[in-house]
Amino acid sequence: MNDVLDVALRLIVVFAVFLVLPLVVGQTEHKVMAHMQGRLGPMYAGGFHGWAQLVADGVKFAQKEDIVPAGADRRIFQLAPAVALLPYLLVLLAIPIGPGAVGQVIDAGLFFALAVMGVGVLGSLMAGWASANKFALLGGLRTAAQLLAYELPMLLAAASVAMAAGTVSLPGIVEAFEWWWLPWQIVGALVFFTAGLAELQRPPFDMPVADSEIIFGAYTEYTGLRFALFLLAEYAGIVVLCALTTVLFLGGWHGPFGDDLGWVWTLLKIAILAFVVIWLRVSYPRLREDQLQKLAWTTLIPLALAQIALTGIVKVAIQ
Repeated sequence: MNDVLDVALRLIVVFAVFLVLPLVVGQTEHKVMAHMQGRLGPMYAGGFHGWAQLVADGVKFAQKEDIVPAGADRRIFQLAPAVALLPYLLVLLAIPIGPGAVGQVIDAGLFFALAVMGVGVLGSLMAGWASANKFALLGGLRTAAQLLAYELPMLLAAASVAMAAGTVSLPGIVEAFEWWWLPWQIVGALVFFTAGLAELQRPPFDMPVADSEIIFGAYTEYTGLRFALFLLAEYAGIVVLCALTTVLFLGGWHGPFGDDLGWVWTLLKIAILAFVVIWLRVSYPRLREDQLQKLAWTTLIPLALAQIALTGIVKVAIQ
C-alpha cells in the first residue's frame, strides 16, 4: 500500500510541475521580452508589473471559436495537439530533480527521454497533414526535416556524457558527475542545447513556422484552446530541454553547498537556461532554411563527433 501511495504522490508532483512550470516560463517570456523590446501589454496589464497578461491570454484562447476546416481529417486534426504535448509529460517522469526525487527511475532513462521527445514531432506532422492546407503541410514537412537534421547531433552530444559517466541512467549520470567535466564537455553541452532549440522550433530556428513564408506552419488552421495546447507544448519542451541539459552537463542537483537542497540547485539551473532560451529569441533573427540545415550537418555534427572522440581520449587517459 505504501508503494502505491509513493507512486501516486510522485505522479501528482510530476503532473503539478508539468502544469505549472511551462506557464511560469510563458509568463517569464512575456516579461523578459517586454523589458528587452519595450512591449507595453506585459508591462502594465493588471496593474502590478503586468501580472494579468498570462490570464488575459488564457481568457482570449478560451473565448476563441473552435474551428475545424471542412476538408480536414477531423479526428487526426483534433488529436494532434495532445500528441505534441504529452511526450514532454512522459519525459518529466524520468528526469531527477534531487537525490531520490524522480517520478520513475528508468535504467535507460537517457534513451527513453530522447526517444520520447522525438515523438512530439508527430503532433506537428499530424497537424500539417490533417489541416487540408498546403501551407500547414509545408510547415509539417519542414518540421520533419528539421528534426532529422538536429536529432543526430543531439544524440551524439548526449552519448558523450553517457560515455563519461559509464551509464545511461539519468540519476546515475548525475551521481557520476564531476565538476572538472565542465571544461571538456562544454562543446557537447552547446551542441545539445542548440539542437534542442532547433527541435523545439524556437527562434532563431523557427523556419517551420515562418509567418513571412508559410503563415504559421503546421498550426495555421488551429484556433482557441487547441492552438494554446501547441503553445503549451513549446513551453513544456523548453522546461524538458533545460532540465535535461542541467542533468547531463551541469551536475543536476549538485551545488556549491552540498546536496541537501539539491532540488533548489536543479530548478535554479533550469531557470537560468530558460532565460537564455528567451534571450536568444529576442536577440537573433531566424535562419534561412538552407542556413538551418547547413548548421546542423556541417557544424554541429562534426563538433559532436569531436566531443565523443575527446571523451574517449579522456576516459582512456584516466583509466
